[in-house]
Amino acid sequence: MNDRTPERPDGARRLFSRSASWGEARFLGDVLRTETVGGGLLLLGAVIALVWANSPWSGSYTALGEWVPWPGGEPLHLDLSLSTWAADGLLAIFFFVVGLELKREFVAGELRDPRRAALPVVGAVGGMIMPALIYVGVVLFAGVDGLRGWAIPVATDIAFALAVLAVIGSHLPQGLRAFLLTLAVVDDLLAIVIIAIFYTSSFSLLPLLAAALPVAAFALLVQRRKTWWWALIPLAVTAWTLVHSSGVHATIAGVLLGFTVPVLGGRGSGPGLAEHLEHRWRPVSAGFAVPVFAFFAAGVSLRGTDLGGLFTDPIVLAIVLGLVLGKVTGIFGATWLVARFTRAEPDSELSWADLLGVACLAGIGFTVSLLIGELAFGTGTDAEDKVKTGVLTGSVLAAVAASVLLTRRNRVYRRISERERRDEDRDGIPDVYQQRPGDAQG
Repeated sequence: MNDRTPERPDGARRLFSRSASWGEARFLGDVLRTETVGGGLLLLGAVIALVWANSPWSGSYTALGEWVPWPGGEPLHLDLSLSTWAADGLLAIFFFVVGLELKREFVAGELRDPRRAALPVVGAVGGMIMPALIYVGVVLFAGVDGLRGWAIPVATDIAFALAVLAVIGSHLPQGLRAFLLTLAVVDDLLAIVIIAIFYTSSFSLLPLLAAALPVAAFALLVQRRKTWWWALIPLAVTAWTLVHSSGVHATIAGVLLGFTVPVLGGRGSGPGLAEHLEHRWRPVSAGFAVPVFAFFAAGVSLRGTDLGGLFTDPIVLAIVLGLVLGKVTGIFGATWLVARFTRAEPDSELSWADLLGVACLAGIGFTVSLLIGELAFGTGTDAEDKVKTGVLTGSVLAAVAASVLLTRRNRVYRRISERERRDEDRDGIPDVYQQRPGDAQG
């Protein structure tokens, strides 16, 4: 089986086709299993934060987040509160894994083939433009000050999205999961670019130039694999410190380091160090870094708050509408336009209803949306609780809408699977000789 995009006899290319190699399918399965656990831990951290922030002991939650563990770090701008360490420090681990994932997709994954990459790239771009436009439109119409938060609803939280898909999509086609993962990878890349360009404050060139030295040393060592491997973490910490001191958000250091790691093994074949490091660090990211960030970021206090006024606030409405409506119209609309003007169509095992459910699922913004909210409005501001309320509400609504749609589609695919199994039992033909829809095109 080759890795070209399957084509119909009439020349129309199939979209959302299943990955061509078993290695990619196995890698995708590993990611799905890990992110499912990470999504559950992320949700747990957010729930604990919400309960604690609205309990009689809410003061201790606030004090914990504002505690500065290293007050003497002012020369390097490291006199940060615990919540800021979670956002700037721990999320650098998350973005390091994202960097590894991005490079793998461009070198050996779905994005290495422009024909395969076109659909998720266009879908991801559409899924970022529409939420931003909706946010800006709502804020301008209401005449309030909040345009700096235009990028809050553009991000997709892959951990939450994959966790929801894994729970409700036991019979959904593999191609649908692959599409969501690739879409989220492109989404992460665009979110990184937005953070680097639009949310960098008090830029200082000298520390950023100095950061190139540890990044280059890190790149040299990962190319040699076993030589001086113990120096990788000190180099990574040094690069993070210098990038943070430059004013560029420190998580960008994680992405840069991830990009330096080789994807292919020796002589260009087999898995390289990127996959090894991803398997090592993804559990740390999904199981610790992201849940701890969610714990500090999601604690919005609703005690004594006018809930009616809060949920009708223009910033809250802009974020909710951006995540719930902007994502689905942007992704689905952009993908439909690609199919309309390139004669491409979904693979025979998928339908547009499947894509609609995944587009809704992409409206779960959580982690990166909360991060962008903090960068846009800061902590301790009047807009902070509005951002958290909007992100949490929009993400929950998007998850519910996607669950309703994809649960119905899952029942359809389950009935198809059961019917095929009955036919196999009746005919006495082993599973290995059965051909599923779409195999003929692969």
